[in-house]
Amino acid sequence: MTNTEISTRPVRQTFSIGGDLTLHRIGYGTMRLADTPDTKPADAVIWRAPTPRSAALDVLRAAVEHGVQLVDTADSYALGGGEELVAEALHPYAPGVVVATKVGVTRPSPSEWIPVGHPAYLRQQAELSLRRLRVERIDLLQLHRIDPGVPLADQIGALKQLQDEGKVRHIGLSEVTVDELRQALEIAPIASVQNWYNLAARQHEPVVDFTAEHGIAFLPFFPIAVGGHAGEGGPVSEVAREVGATPAQTALAWLLHRSPNIVPIPGTTSAKHLVENLGAAAVELSDEQYARLDGIAAAEAAAEVEGVAEGV
Repeated sequence: MTNTEISTRPVRQTFSIGGDLTLHRIGYGTMRLADTPDTKPADAVIWRAPTPRSAALDVLRAAVEHGVQLVDTADSYALGGGEELVAEALHPYAPGVVVATKVGVTRPSPSEWIPVGHPAYLRQQAELSLRRLRVERIDLLQLHRIDPGVPLADQIGALKQLQDEGKVRHIGLSEVTVDELRQALEIAPIASVQNWYNLAARQHEPVVDFTAEHGIAFLPFFPIAVGGHAGEGGPVSEVAREVGATPAQTALAWLLHRSPNIVPIPGTTSAKHLVENLGAAAVELSDEQYARLDGIAAAEAAAEVEGVAEGV
């Protein structure tokens, strides 16, 4: 088969969050910029500011220099240290650069991530985020987790109050279901959803489809965590060889092809890996390659979920 006979899926390079923040479709997640460079993702507690700090600052600056427009952080990353790091590296922010942050999770210890959705707490944390990021308005403020002990209307209402006061431009959610998103939309406009999603983690397929139908950005975190089938001889590495890309680029390319509202936010402590990740935007997948990745990965993900369920 010649290249002219291969049907490829066109990839839109930008997406407008909230209808007015038009950004390149690969952002940068800052969660990895905590602890030390040799800390494995599975062992990271995201508790202390990074060491060495200069290396983390360099990666953030490299991200923007290479075209990243969406930088994602949270007030809970290193107890506010993540936001301070972003400001130190990037403030004053270049035109077109959007910093998204999250509130609604407290960290009483390195091993605990506890949702706190009391409206007064959310508003206080937003005020602290404004100070740490050195801005008068947060372009995208996301509820980090829904607190089951507080009415959702109160939690979204607190963010809506901040929006009405001009302190927040757009509101987002994280780790939510379609039903939760529907409820939130009855209270305020929702511009983004940030859920765990990649080739292997497919539990949020309905959320991806719902957000696409409603023009809501879907920001998958851990977008390259593709599991065993990224190994040598697996479907990801096979397709990667065919398209002349790395497995990480291929996994990200699958996300970009999956739906035009998907804006992956891969994180890394390496400028080299950062540039590699951004190269995924140029990777073209044929319909057959996309279907092969999608089908095999979905089957393996289902098998993994079934295996976990059986072990509970």
